[in-house]
Amino acid sequence: MQTPLQIGITGGIGTGKSLVCKIFHALGVPAYDADSRAKKLMTTDGILIGQIQKEFGTLSYDARGVLNREYLSATVFNDEAKLKRLNELVHPRVGEDYKQWVAARGNVKYVLKEAALLFESGSYRSLDKIIVVSAPVEVRIKRVLARDRHRSKTDIEMIMNNQLPELVKESKADFVIRNDEVELVIPQVLKLHERLNSTN
Repeated sequence: MQTPLQIGITGGIGTGKSLVCKIFHALGVPAYDADSRAKKLMTTDGILIGQIQKEFGTLSYDARGVLNREYLSATVFNDEAKLKRLNELVHPRVGEDYKQWVAARGNVKYVLKEAALLFESGSYRSLDKIIVVSAPVEVRIKRVLARDRHRSKTDIEMIMNNQLPELVKESKADFVIRNDEVELVIPQVLKLHERLNSTN
C-alpha cells in the first residue's frame, strides 16, 4: 500500500481554509483537521490528559473528566509561556494521531492536513507540500465578525497578531489559493487538484 502525498493547508483566521478543505473533500480528498482533533484528544487521550493535569492542575478537568475549557483558556490566554507549554504538550499527540490517520489512507494519491498553526508549530516540516489560503485583512475581519458573534474586531486583530503574517506564510508556501472575493476559488482548487493528482 503506497503512502499518500501529505499536503498541509493553512491560513490566518478568516481566510477560508475550511471552505477550501470542503471543496477538496467534495473531490474525494481526505482532510485531517488538526485543530478539531486536538480538541478531541484533550478529552480522549489518557497521556495528554495526565500531562495537562500535571502542568495546569486538577481544575483543568471536572469530576466527570470533561475538559474545563473556560479554566484552561483563562489560565493560558494572557500568558505566553503557559500557552507555549500547552502547545508543546498537545502538538506531539496530534502528530502521533495524524501519523495513524495517514497510515489508514494508503489508497489515495494525497491527503490534506488542515491546521491554523502549521508553520508556528513546526509540523509543516514533515509534510510534502504546503497550501496557504490567503485573503485581505479587511475581508477576513468582516467574515469572522459575521461568523463568530462573540468576537469583537479587537479580539480578531489580537488573534491575527499572534499568527504568522500572511506574507511570511505565502513565502513559505508551495501553492497559494486566493480567497479574496474577487478571484474564484473553485477553479483554483480544481487546477491544484489536477496538479497534485498527476504528481509522481
